[in-house]
Amino acid sequence: MAAKKKKRKIAKSIPKKKTKAKRKVAKAARKAAPAKKKAAAKAKAPARKIAKKAAKTAPKRATKGEFGEGNYKASKRFRKSEEAFVKANKAKIPALGKAAEDALAGPEGNVLRAAEAEAAGHAAGQSE
Repeated sequence: MAAKKKKRKIAKSIPKKKTKAKRKVAKAARKAAPAKKKAAAKAKAPARKIAKKAAKTAPKRATKGEFGEGNYKASKRFRKSEEAFVKANKAKIPALGKAAEDALAGPEGNVLRAAEAEAAGHAAGQSE
């Protein structure tokens, strides 16, 4: 019986092989340790230095109330003006389209297509 207890003690003292999951956890713990030290060092730094550094790195807002890309006010104005144009010229729109089609098919078609290609070169996202 004493031999069994002795074997158990010896087995417990020998480290077992680490599995992949345990190795990953240990690696993450080692990586986190320096981050904790940096956080502690920052906490000890004077508040004035931290505030000054934060002010330098803080992103500047272009316009209050606008986030991401685009100008929401301008796009709203554009949509309203388009809706007003369509509402005011609802009966004329088919005739305007026919007139534009005739102009492209007529003698000034080449000039209009060249102007269209030049304008497309100035548009955002277009490259030639």
